[in-house]
Amino acid sequence: MENFKTSGIHTKQAHVKIPEGLFEEEHGRKGFFGRVSHLYHQKAPVGWTNIEGDLKPRCQPPMYNNKLPKNVFTPILQNSDCIISLGHYTESFKNFYRSADFDEMIFIHDGTGRIETIYGHLDYVRGDYIILPRGTTYKLYLKTETKIFKVESNSEFEQPDRGMMGPNALYDQSALKVPEAAVGSEQDKSEYKVEIKRLGEITTVTYPFNPLTVSGWKGSLYPFKLSIYDFCPVMSHRYHMPPSAHTTFVCKNFVICSFVERPLEDSEVHGVLKVPFYHSNIDFDEVLFYHQGNFFSRDNIDAGALTFHPQGIHHGPHPKAFANSNAKTYTDEYAVMVDTKNPLKPTKWFSENELKDYWKSWMTK
Repeated sequence: MENFKTSGIHTKQAHVKIPEGLFEEEHGRKGFFGRVSHLYHQKAPVGWTNIEGDLKPRCQPPMYNNKLPKNVFTPILQNSDCIISLGHYTESFKNFYRSADFDEMIFIHDGTGRIETIYGHLDYVRGDYIILPRGTTYKLYLKTETKIFKVESNSEFEQPDRGMMGPNALYDQSALKVPEAAVGSEQDKSEYKVEIKRLGEITTVTYPFNPLTVSGWKGSLYPFKLSIYDFCPVMSHRYHMPPSAHTTFVCKNFVICSFVERPLEDSEVHGVLKVPFYHSNIDFDEVLFYHQGNFFSRDNIDAGALTFHPQGIHHGPHPKAFANSNAKTYTDEYAVMVDTKNPLKPTKWFSENELKDYWKSWMTK
């Protein structure tokens, strides 16, 4: 490659056989999709002693607690392309709902129940992604208490390009569950209300019948669900795959990735880095929602927590992660990542409830 340059100490392959005592940083463009270089530092780029200003790694503790309002979605991060929210539902929706503003992705962190839509019904369990196209009328019915990580998008949730891996990589089309036409189960009321969100405001429309009246449908636009447990990660024992290899859905200006259990890379024979490499998210903000498992690249992060790493500030493994990774050959962690091209702005609720000292967790004590 004509424009490829090397200078000083370097390795033959990224993330492999990093020289003893040095720390590799990946400096790339367009998230993990663009041009990239690898820098070998004598000191870890997260070795700060102080940060003054708003640009810092940020974290919410497990948020399904008494601080999170019940039976509503609470926005926590947003930009012009998407809104990221959390919901802790202890009872079914009171009314039917339709968004005229956004396509929606509902990730079930915990709980069981059913979403009834104009296309039919989808039962849900822990770990399900549910995609609802804009304009879909639906209602959430709980069987058990339900905890949700939700992303609203200005554009459609589309499948990633599998390229040379072929159409069955990541997840097979048979793993997608589509609703069979069915009318709404509630048929004993005198009136039914539909709350419609348009330009952020709610209009309520009342009907004398259940609005889910469809007895059949055909076409290429419809709700569907995919379990995170059906996602098949791309792996290599000789190379640490970048987060882009785990892309699950693609929207305009952001992607959603699934990190799932998998064998770890071979560090003993091939010298491959097992933990995520240091980087500073140039061109993309990164949000990681921790679903379940042992998040060995993070210290004191539990299921239900969320980290927010904005563009321009480094992050990567916590200090203990390097030592802990040596003894591990397998990771059981599950997490959902949202990478956005345009900067995300924390809501007031996020700022009031975040762990203020999270950025200090990289500092050696």
